[in-house]
Amino acid sequence: MLPKADNPYKVTIVARGMSGGHTRYLPDEDRNLWTKGQFEDTMAAAMGGRVAEELIFEDVTTGASNDLEQATNIARTMVTRYGMSRKLGPRTFGKREELVFLGREISEQRNYSDKIAEDIDGEVYNLVEAAYQSATKVITDNKAKLSQLARHLIAHETVEGDELKEILDTDIDTDADPAPPPVAEAAPA
Repeated sequence: MLPKADNPYKVTIVARGMSGGHTRYLPDEDRNLWTKGQFEDTMAAAMGGRVAEELIFEDVTTGASNDLEQATNIARTMVTRYGMSRKLGPRTFGKREELVFLGREISEQRNYSDKIAEDIDGEVYNLVEAAYQSATKVITDNKAKLSQLARHLIAHETVEGDELKEILDTDIDTDADPAPPPVAEAAPA
């Protein structure tokens, strides 16, 4: 559910660069502190495109590659930097060398064993898999709304703000066939 009617959210199927379309999320406020739940919700949202491909088209494409990378990076950061792993506990792993004036990392020193590295990988997998399962439940529970939104996007290419909120808040007969919208075939070369 979107937080308020004057929200800045936008969904488009207009291609930009390497992207076949995108969803834009803007924060309601500047945020310096994130909760574990907020990270988990962000990862689930990132997994939504891949899940929708699997559930609607019964196939996957390369379209979700950046979303998968984002979810994996969030999970790894939760485990190695913020101590948000039950198995590994509240501690950090790896020492980062940063160029503060450029705002980016230049290297990371590993200060843990191969066994801990395996545990980190396992925890990252568990977090991403939980996000995938969460996205699957949301998409499954809202398949009719997804189809309605897809039909709107095919007709109008972009939807945002109050119009997007109205589409998502509309009650839909879930007994009706939530068949996916037709996919345009590429013209032969």
